[in-house]
Parts: sequence; structure tokens; C-alpha cells
Amino acid sequence: MPPERLRSIVPMFGGATSYVGTLEAIIEYVDEQHPTTDELVGWHRGSFARVSSQDSIMRRVEYLEDVGFLATSDDRWVLGPEGERYAADPTTETLLELMCRRNVGLRSLLYALSVGPMTIEEIGCQQLETHPELGWNPENPDMALQRVNWLRSLGLVEKDGEQYVLSDEGRQFTDTAVEAWADSEVEITSTTANPMTAGTYETAVEARAIDPEFRATALARFDRTCPISGVDHPGLLDVAHVLSWSDYPEYRADLSNVLPLSKTHHAAFDRELFTIDQDYRLRVNPDFDTESDLLQRTIVDQAGEQLPLPDGSVDTDYVVKHNAALEWV
Repeated sequence: MPPERLRSIVPMFGGATSYVGTLEAIIEYVDEQHPTTDELVGWHRGSFARVSSQDSIMRRVEYLEDVGFLATSDDRWVLGPEGERYAADPTTETLLELMCRRNVGLRSLLYALSVGPMTIEEIGCQQLETHPELGWNPENPDMALQRVNWLRSLGLVEKDGEQYVLSDEGRQFTDTAVEAWADSEVEITSTTANPMTAGTYETAVEARAIDPEFRATALARFDRTCPISGVDHPGLLDVAHVLSWSDYPEYRADLSNVLPLSKTHHAAFDRELFTIDQDYRLRVNPDFDTESDLLQRTIVDQAGEQLPLPDGSVDTDYVVKHNAALEWV
């Protein structure tokens, strides 16, 4: 079983954009010297101006131990398994993978920033809404700053005035991470005589596993509720793509290309039994017939009604492109 992911991320000495450089210096020193705790504390004091508190130094050292960069052996500090891996392959890709695997929220923050710039207050809200288990005080921006500064140091996020934006490197990461961080891919199919009759229509949904943090970020944007059925249990919700996963791989990680739908309504959407228009009104396939009370009430009877979607949450250009491929629209 993998170790529990860390809720607290600790900053490094040296400044907001120097965390990676500081980490690399610590790894190099520990790898060469195998210092005692006193020697490691002394090295910090000699390497960084205005750093003297042993408690402050050890807080950072213990965090690096928790992540796996450092370890102790015979009362001396040595590289942990993650430190050895990064020392052997000191690339941004390797470090980002190590940090994301051990820390909650870094990937979801990158996904959220892919939608547009955010202030530090908005970042704090996004992290708490997506990961309630973080549990920090929403009035205190320090935890949000520590996360965004790690990403700045990695070159994935940039500061623009009072806002933070995704860099080109950060966007490249989000474009691939939604699939790269998934655990598996499963295809579920069945066949029936009449694909337009609910209860007997063919359900051909490719149920691909996606990055759990992308899923969590997407669901949080819609208050974890299917706007059609009202289902609000995360375990019963899918992340449905407006422009399909298979036909438009370049939009897989685009949060403005997804809707949270119940598993039944996701299947119905992918079977082209309904869609939404540019005003987020429900449009129903005129050939759709059902004897299901649930589908009658949540789809057929709601035809023409505007869904409770936040303004701008779904890109209307994607909706237009999706609907252009539907013969009945």
C-alpha cells in the first residue's frame, strides 16, 4: 500500500522561486557528506542568510524525510528512495512526479489554473473545495502560497501582478497528466435491438480512468452534483466530456470541456439521447423513447429547461462543435 499523501507542504529556504535549487543543494550535501543532525543544521545556517532557528530548519528537514528525499541511518542523514531517484534523474518531470505522488492538491491546482488566472485567495478556495481534507484556515493564505511557490519554482506557474498563471510547461503537463496519472482503462459495451429506446438501448460508454485529482477538480467546480438528475454522491458521478475523449484528445484535460453527470446520464449523453445548447438548455433527441420514470422525469420532461450550470463553466464553442455532429439538432 502506498504511503498516505501529505496534506501540508513546507516551503524551502531561499525565496519563493528557489525551492528546487534549495532542495538540490540539500540533496547534494547529504549525498556527499552523510551529515549528523547538528552538521545538517549548521550547513543550513551557513548557506542561508537570516536562518538560525533549529526548529525552523528541522521542520523542513522532516518534511523532506516525509516525502522520501532524506532518511536517517546510524544517526546520520542519507538520501531516501525519492532523493536517490531525483539525484539520478534531476529533471522537472521526475521532481513533479515525486511531489505529486506524496502531496495532496498540486495536480488539481495545475488543472484549475489551466482554466485561467487565479489570485492566491481563489487558489486557497479551490484547494479547500477540491480537497476538504486539507482543513486549513481559509483566512490564512500561507498554505496556498506554499503550494503555488513550489509550482513556480518548478517552472510550471508564473506570477502576473496579483494573479498566478500557468506557464507553457505547466500547460504541457496538464495536457498529458489527465491520462498519464490514471490507473487503468476499461471499455464497457453491450448491444440491443433499438439504440433509441431507454432501458434497451445500447450502452457504449468508454469508462476510462482519469487522474483522480482532475476528477476531483472537475466535480468541485459543479458542487459535486449532476445538473440534470441532481445526483450528488461523488461515487455515482462521472466526468463526461462534451468533445469526446476519443475524438478530441487535445481537450481531455480542459475543465471547460467537462460536465459532472450521473453514470446513467453520462451513458445517455454519449449515446446522443440529449445535449445542451449555448444557453445551457437541455435538448432531447426527438427519437428518444423511454418507459423509465427516472429518464422521463430527468431528461424528457426537462426538455428546453436551462440547467443550473455556473456561467462560463462549459465552453459554448465546444457545445456548438459537439452539437454540429448531431443529426437531430
